[in-house]
Amino acid sequence: MSAKKFFKKLLRYTLCLAAGLAAFAACGYTDYRLWPLDLPATAHPRVPMTAVANQQLVLPFTPGVPVAEVASFNDQLEAFLRFEYLRGREARAGHDTSHMLLTAVNTKKAPHYKIFIVTNNDLLAAISQLADLEGRNLIAHYELETWSEKELSYYQQESHTFDVAYDLPTEQKLETINSSRMLPALAQFLIFKSQTDNRVVDGSQDAPRPLTREQATELASDILDVAHFYDLPLDYFMGVGAMENDYMDVNGDLTHAVWKKRAQRGDIVLRRTRKRVMVSDYAMGIWQITRETLRAAHQLYLHDKRDYSQLPARLRPPRQLDMNNVNDAVLTTYAGLLLRDLLDHFGGDVEKAIGAYNGGVRTPNPDYASGVKNVADYARRILEHASAQDDPNTNAKSADKPQPTTPCPSPSPAPPNAPGTNNCATPGARNLSTDDAQNPPPQPKPPYRRDD
Repeated sequence: MSAKKFFKKLLRYTLCLAAGLAAFAACGYTDYRLWPLDLPATAHPRVPMTAVANQQLVLPFTPGVPVAEVASFNDQLEAFLRFEYLRGREARAGHDTSHMLLTAVNTKKAPHYKIFIVTNNDLLAAISQLADLEGRNLIAHYELETWSEKELSYYQQESHTFDVAYDLPTEQKLETINSSRMLPALAQFLIFKSQTDNRVVDGSQDAPRPLTREQATELASDILDVAHFYDLPLDYFMGVGAMENDYMDVNGDLTHAVWKKRAQRGDIVLRRTRKRVMVSDYAMGIWQITRETLRAAHQLYLHDKRDYSQLPARLRPPRQLDMNNVNDAVLTTYAGLLLRDLLDHFGGDVEKAIGAYNGGVRTPNPDYASGVKNVADYARRILEHASAQDDPNTNAKSADKPQPTTPCPSPSPAPPNAPGTNNCATPGARNLSTDDAQNPPPQPKPPYRRDD
């Protein structure tokens, strides 16, 4: 047989084999797709079955405990701040907050924190409730899930542990925590307050922009430097910033004006008469310092004998005040100087000094002072817990040797179907006893700005 005929036969046999394999594959695929299969007898209905309860139509959607995941965080402090804020807003609206839970899940990299809401087993009511929270910008999203009763009990205990741990007093107080360890927690607190400002949450057209991480870190560093330089109570200094503008750089009281005998350099003159002029006196920036108050603060600075070289260059006021071009960082210095001057004027009486920051020396504003105190107490509690070390005894003995804080994701032991735990303690809390868990000491609740 010639080579030519051999290759022709080989090609023909190869094509026949390929055609046969293709036909076999097509038959197998057809059989797989068309062969009748038995459905599992235990499969649940895909469409929720309606029911009637208390003469109302309900739409049960799960055989277990219905819950919705509404927020997820990698940082424990951010998670707890948001958790308290959500509960606080719902409590003010007269709603039950016992069904809101803060949980923690261990991952390979770090603990992951989630906020859940236990809903009614009625799809119509659950969607309505969650959509209302979403519409009020209290949550960004939600995802329905199902828990068992054992999981619900476990996560309720875990959420209660967070509450108790953050309510218990810490061994180390705010005054003994060094700035480097406090800086990240303070920056996170500033971001939280700016994000939960009423104007931001309501989404108004003229709403200011919340602080970015970079802006918050820079502002937190400035606040710590100024508070240390003027020996100010940090918690009350933060309270002023929160009450005024929630740490956001927005001018206020734009229509406010005052009468003066004569205009000064930099004044915005609105009206003139023979003996007086009316000038704009709007409030500037984070600290809402009015233009006339800024003039007074600059005079205090010019006569101050402190060594301002100890402050970072960006915080040092210039010798010549330019009313229409004031550095935002320098306003923090002016605010600290004003508060220091008021504290000296009232012999260290913080309440009167804070009231005078808003109402003036002659008529201190007690309501303003009360609002600042609420923020100060809350900020102190949060920062002390966020900055505390794992071992409270070590913290008390060596405050200047900061150690990394290890967050505690969940209590132990956990049920078999719950996430694993690492047997650690929630940061800033001592070991909890049964009495502690049942009777935690009363602590201030999340504060709100005076116009909330």
